[in-house]
Amino acid sequence: MKYSRLSKEQLEELHQEFINFLATQSITADEWTRIKTDQPEVAEQELDVFSDLIWEGVLNKVEYIEHISPKQMHLFRMKEEGMHVIALNIKVDIDITTNEGYQWLRSNLMNESVEFLQANKEYSEDKNLDKFKLIQQGGAITKGELYGYFDNLIN
Repeated sequence: MKYSRLSKEQLEELHQEFINFLATQSITADEWTRIKTDQPEVAEQELDVFSDLIWEGVLNKVEYIEHISPKQMHLFRMKEEGMHVIALNIKVDIDITTNEGYQWLRSNLMNESVEFLQANKEYSEDKNLDKFKLIQQGGAITKGELYGYFDNLIN
């Protein structure tokens, strides 16, 4: 398995897609029930393959990932050749994951307590795995509004 298995909730949401996936392999509902009972390891493999297919489809479309922690904000733009990151480091005792901390950040963007950094990084041999690792580390897929705002601000 390349990524991670979808959660039970995610699999329930993708129930119809999973049925279609099984159908492409000529597996009927009755046969799937039998496989789950008689060959649980095969059922597990099918769930893994389906999960990887779903992840691959999602990751192919990801353009922005944000990772926000109490003292840092990392905003990634996934380009064709590599990723660009804008990073904010907060040098005072403020937690930007709270409403109060975020309001402080908005009011103090040009304060010397807020450090801006940016960098480009090439992908490894597997661009989607690079994206997946960022998500696994707490990143969230976004539409890129924060990235766009800070990109305009500092560039």
